[in-house]
Amino acid sequence: MHNLRNIAIIAHIDHGKTTLLDSLLKQSNIFRSNQIVEERMMDSYDQEKERGITIFAKHTAVEYKDCKINIIDTPGHADFSCEVERTLGMTSSVLLLVDAQEGPMPQTRFVLSKALKMGLKPIVVINKIDKSFANPDRALDLTFDLFVELGAHDEQLDFPYCFASGIGGFAMKEIDDERTDMKPLLDMIVEHVPPPSGSNDKPFLMQVSSIHYDEYLGRKACGKIDAGVVKKGDTIFHMNDQGEKKRATISKIETFLGLQRIEVEEATTGDIVLLAGISDITISDTLSSDAIEEALPSLSVGEPTLSIDISVNSSPFSGRSGKYLTANKLRERLEKEKEANVSLKISFCKERTDTMSVAGRGELHLSVLIEQLRREGYELSISKPRVLFKKEEGVLLEPEERVYIEVPEEFSGQVIEELSRRRGEMQHFETNEQGITQLEFLIPTRGLMGYRGEFLTATRGLGILTSLFEKFVPFKGEIVGRRQGVMIASMAGKATGYASFTLQNRGTLFTEAQQDVYEGMIVGEHSRDNDLVVNITKEKQLTNVRASGSDENIILSPPRRFTLEEAIAYIEDDELVEVTPDSIRLRKIFLNETDRKREERAKGR
Repeated sequence: MHNLRNIAIIAHIDHGKTTLLDSLLKQSNIFRSNQIVEERMMDSYDQEKERGITIFAKHTAVEYKDCKINIIDTPGHADFSCEVERTLGMTSSVLLLVDAQEGPMPQTRFVLSKALKMGLKPIVVINKIDKSFANPDRALDLTFDLFVELGAHDEQLDFPYCFASGIGGFAMKEIDDERTDMKPLLDMIVEHVPPPSGSNDKPFLMQVSSIHYDEYLGRKACGKIDAGVVKKGDTIFHMNDQGEKKRATISKIETFLGLQRIEVEEATTGDIVLLAGISDITISDTLSSDAIEEALPSLSVGEPTLSIDISVNSSPFSGRSGKYLTANKLRERLEKEKEANVSLKISFCKERTDTMSVAGRGELHLSVLIEQLRREGYELSISKPRVLFKKEEGVLLEPEERVYIEVPEEFSGQVIEELSRRRGEMQHFETNEQGITQLEFLIPTRGLMGYRGEFLTATRGLGILTSLFEKFVPFKGEIVGRRQGVMIASMAGKATGYASFTLQNRGTLFTEAQQDVYEGMIVGEHSRDNDLVVNITKEKQLTNVRASGSDENIILSPPRRFTLEEAIAYIEDDELVEVTPDSIRLRKIFLNETDRKREERAKGR
């Protein structure tokens, strides 16, 4: 136990957590000399590699100087902050990564505040010091100021620090030291991270911090052993938050080393392990060898703020590309997701058996699940996200977010005007010598929905917007949604260049020439605030009168393409996003009697 260290790597998104971990793993001699190793090797989920972000917390371990160092790689995006909250309880310290050029960012504040409240003493790593505009001394000073601002006590303020480059594979205690390898950082971890507390002589006790899922063994409980020893085949007590006690037999014990899970016969105090054999285990449950009277205090995890309805695809194009089209198949898949992914709240509507509700932290959090479903061959209809309200003492409360914005000075007025219209309250305004304006707003989550795309357009792609959930506040009144109406196809067919050329003067098209459309499909955004029913399949009437060169003069603007997150944020209450393996379409709900009957047939199916 004295040769064990448990740490988590925390940082703002894209500050180099997974890349730094790559260097630690490569230099720990766990790979063969001729073994081919991918970049960002801990990002094993396909969407993580494509998006370039970490979505799920990952466990690994390295061995250094007779010590085993358990490391947890955590997500940096605010939508996946629940992964950070749950895993910090398994650690004795954290590595706080700060970009040497950017300094502390909004998510840095969030993850650091969580670590400080738990009494952890962070090790600060000023990363990416090999950047051309890196200013490590400034980044270190700003990090110290952030510690003070968050109320760190004297021992936490006296934090150890080092300078590093994850991609370069080196770390240094002082900025002028030789740039060789990661040993200075590993030495700092061994020296400053305390070994786990507890005793092997006490009865086995563990709290579940996360859940892993196996096709053959079902749910696996992941957590740090607080006390005692557990062996394969042991009969233990399982207690949930409601105080219900059950007996279970441990069928398999696994620990982590590098990219592998190692099966062991027993595990001791301080080990981070996976335990199989407990069918209905969930997060915060307590496992013990004795029949304890009370479960350990529940892990505090942030509440979801957004919810969407997922139902079967009932459009005329249903079944063109997907394999799973029925409500039963969709329900089975979401039941499986409910078992494995506890960060999402999945519920089933009793009144409408074809509709399932999924709640999460934000549009990106929800879109990761939807993207996975479409890749597996499901066809879905997605509703507009709804903000989750709650009542306390008769007062209606809604989630509020703190928004941090960096934008060139010439665009700041437009941003302030729009956020104020969305019920935002400015908290900070500052323009530096480079002409970059930093803004800070408190705004209802409802006000941010659909704004990120507008923000990028308004700032010509030069602005940076980051938001963090702040708290629940009293309802702030109505917020005006999308200003523009949409153009809706009046009949099925193929979009023609002739009709598209005429319609593009009325707004922005979402379809291109020769693309299949159906009645009720949204084919563009109207330049005015009303919806417009259009015939995008109209062809030019042929006559025997030659018009010299007139057809060759048709020039079509490129259509607007939506990502999944953008489509979900764009639609209004009377619209749906149709998601299939090969396309994302928008459509109106119940445009006419035909649509209504089609929906009823889909429910019956």
